[in-house]
Amino acid sequence: MFNFQLKNYRWFIVFLLFAATTINYLDRQIIGLLKPILEKEFNWSETDFARIVMAFTAAYAVGLLGFGWVIDKIGTKAGYSITIIIWSIAGMLHAVARSVFGFSLARIGLGIGEAGNYPAAVKTVAEWFPKKERGLATGLFNAGTSIGVVVAVLIVPWLLNHYGWHGVFWVTGALGFVWLIFWLIFYDIPARQGRLTAKERDYIISGQELPESETDDKSTVNWFKLFTLPQTWAYITGKGLIDPIYWFFLFWLPSYFASTFNLDLKKPSLELMLIYTATTIGSIGGGYLSSRLIKRGWPTIKARKTVLLVLGTLELSVILVQFATDVWVAVGLISLAVALHQAWATNVFTLASDMFPKQAVSSVVGIGGTAGALGGILFPILVGSLLDKYKAAGNLAVGYNILFTICGFTYLIAWVIIHLLTRKGNIVEANEIAETPSELTLSK
Repeated sequence: MFNFQLKNYRWFIVFLLFAATTINYLDRQIIGLLKPILEKEFNWSETDFARIVMAFTAAYAVGLLGFGWVIDKIGTKAGYSITIIIWSIAGMLHAVARSVFGFSLARIGLGIGEAGNYPAAVKTVAEWFPKKERGLATGLFNAGTSIGVVVAVLIVPWLLNHYGWHGVFWVTGALGFVWLIFWLIFYDIPARQGRLTAKERDYIISGQELPESETDDKSTVNWFKLFTLPQTWAYITGKGLIDPIYWFFLFWLPSYFASTFNLDLKKPSLELMLIYTATTIGSIGGGYLSSRLIKRGWPTIKARKTVLLVLGTLELSVILVQFATDVWVAVGLISLAVALHQAWATNVFTLASDMFPKQAVSSVVGIGGTAGALGGILFPILVGSLLDKYKAAGNLAVGYNILFTICGFTYLIAWVIIHLLTRKGNIVEANEIAETPSELTLSK
C-alpha cells in the first residue's frame, strides 16, 4: 500500500514541510486574532497580553535549543512527529484557559512544541536538496508562515461566530494530527525512501557536501564546538535581531489595525489577508533570487548576503507607515515590509544549510532560533510598555510609530554583523567541522 515511485519526490517532501509550517503558524496566530475578544472578556491590559506572548517566546527559546539537538540525534521523521504532537495538544488546551496564567501555561506548551518545526524542516531540506535548490525549497516551505496566518484570518471569524473562541482552539489544534498521518506514511530520508527514483537520489546526493548514509540523520557534530565558529554567530545575529520583528507583526498587527483604522476582527479582514499573503511572495521570491544567482555562478555565501543587503535596504520603507492616514496606504507599506522580512528569513535559514554539514543543521537552526526567541522575549516588554504608555496618554499611534522606526533600521544593522562574520577566511568549512559521518561525535 502506498508503495510507488514518484518523479521529483523531493518537491512532495517540500509540500509536507509547507503544510506543517502552515499549521504551525495557524495555531500560533490565533491568539493575536482573538486578542480584542479575549482582552474584553478577561480584562487584559497590553502588558498582560505581552506577558502571554513572552511565555510563548520563552518556551520557544528553550524548545528550539532542545529540539535542535534532539532532531539531529533521533532524525527528522521521529523528531518532527514528536514536535507536532506536543504543539497540537497544547493548541487545544488553550480552550480550557480562563486567566493570564492559564493562557500563559498553554502558550508555554505551544512554544515548546512549535520550536521543533524549523530545525526539522531546514534539516529535511538539507537532506533532500542539493545546495543550488535549497533557497527555493526553503522559500516554498517557509511560505507556510504566511499561508497559515491567511488561513487563520479566514477561518477564525467563522469558527468564532459558530463555536465561540473555545471552539477555535479545539478545531485548529486538531489539524496537526491529520498532518502526522501523512508524515508517518510518506516520509523517510533519501537513502531509505523506496518511492524515490535512482536518478533523483543521485541528483540529490551529487549536490551535497557530504555523502549520505543510512545513519546520516542520526549523526551530529560536537554541539559545543558550534559556538566557536563565526558562522554560528552570523546565524545567531540574523535570527536574534530580526525574528522579534516578525513576531511583532504577527501578534500586534490585528490590534494595530483595530485601534488605528477601526478594523472589525469579528469578520474576515481583507486588509490582513493581503498583508499576510504578501509574505508568501517574499518567502518564495527571496529563495528564488539567491538560488538563481548561485545557478548563474555566484559563490553561495556571496549570493545570500547580496540578497540580504538589498532586502535590508528596502526594509527602511516600513518607517513610512507612521505617515499613513489611509488604511490602504498602511496595508501597502506593511505588506512590503512583511514580504521583505520573509525573503530575509528564507535566506538566513538557507545560510544554515550552506555553512554547516547537514548533521549539524538542526542544532544550528535551534541555536539561532533560541536567539530569536530570546529577542522575542525582550521586544514584547518594550512593545507592551510603549503601547500602554501612549494609550494612557490618548495617543496610541505614537507608540506604534516608534516601533515601526525601530523595525526599519534593524535589518541593516544585522546585515553588517553577518557580513563581518562571514567574510572570506572566517567561515570554517564543513569538512573541517566533521570529515565523515562515522567520525561525528555527540556531546551535550
